[in-house]
Amino acid sequence: QVQVVESGGGLVQAGGSLRLSCTVSGASLGINVMGWDRQAPGKQRDFVASISSGGTPDYAGSLKGRFTISGDNDLNTGTLQMNSLEPDDTGIYYCYADVRTVVGMVHYWGQGTQVTVSS
Repeated sequence: QVQVVESGGGLVQAGGSLRLSCTVSGASLGINVMGWDRQAPGKQRDFVASISSGGTPDYAGSLKGRFTISGDNDLNTGTLQMNSLEPDDTGIYYCYADVRTVVGMVHYWGQGTQVTVSS
């Protein structure tokens, strides 16, 4: 059974940094993509960043330069380094993984970790 677990959220002042971690277990056939979305209070969930099994990162345009995504070779673990945080970065951050299975690619989500940036 595949599980995706995030950690590292918390409260930080504007201008500060946080590092989120993601661990994927049970992906015996491998992972194609690991990524992060976030959902601010009262808003839809938005893409933050992703990284492919080949190591290619992708970012939401507005976050490029402040956020850095990384992952180990098999994407079983990954991090999202967030710098120069702003109050608008507040929200629940969800890690996801596109996992190869015998029935094809399946998208798995974690439960989310809260990030709160105070002004």
